[in-house]
Amino acid sequence: MEINKLMETLSLAQRLKDNTRHSWTAGGRRESVAEHCWRLTLLAFFLRDEFPEADMEKVLHMCLIHDLGEAFTGDIPAFDKTAEDEVTESRALEEWVRSLPEPYCGELRALYGEMDALETVEARIYKSLDKLEAVLQHNEAPLETWLPLERELNLTYGEENVAFSPYLTALRARLRRDTEAKLAAENAAEEDLTPERRSN
Repeated sequence: MEINKLMETLSLAQRLKDNTRHSWTAGGRRESVAEHCWRLTLLAFFLRDEFPEADMEKVLHMCLIHDLGEAFTGDIPAFDKTAEDEVTESRALEEWVRSLPEPYCGELRALYGEMDALETVEARIYKSLDKLEAVLQHNEAPLETWLPLERELNLTYGEENVAFSPYLTALRARLRRDTEAKLAAENAAEEDLTPERRSN
């Protein structure tokens, strides 16, 4: 890639370091989109041996690029994203991909098309891991950063996506147990603070 175009592309990607997600880190600050993409890619890297039938290098590429559209729109949580938001992000991303030289333009167009179709095992793995990483991040974040709806959502988010894979189904079950334990610990702490308990 020509150097000026490379710098322009990296400058665009840099926006994901500043664009924050609705989720928080364990340390109590908002997570950036770039941080989510990094750990999602790391997660896929460590699961390479679990999917010998898949092209895991392609999955790594999908994880790495999947949120580049948010460089244009910022992060909109899945439960708030409208069809209009999807179209706006998709159009901005398509225009940017068209501006890239070959072979990158063609490679990215093919990857995004495959990711949207969700028909290949690679696309299904990527989409499952994307959702599971979000659940994991919520489990690690302080409960006071959760939205009320996330107390239910974190118990089931991504279940339909992992159903094709016994390994991912087991990972999803583990994350659910972690969510349940986190909520149970909060309930136990609240019970310890009831007036009846404080007076004893």
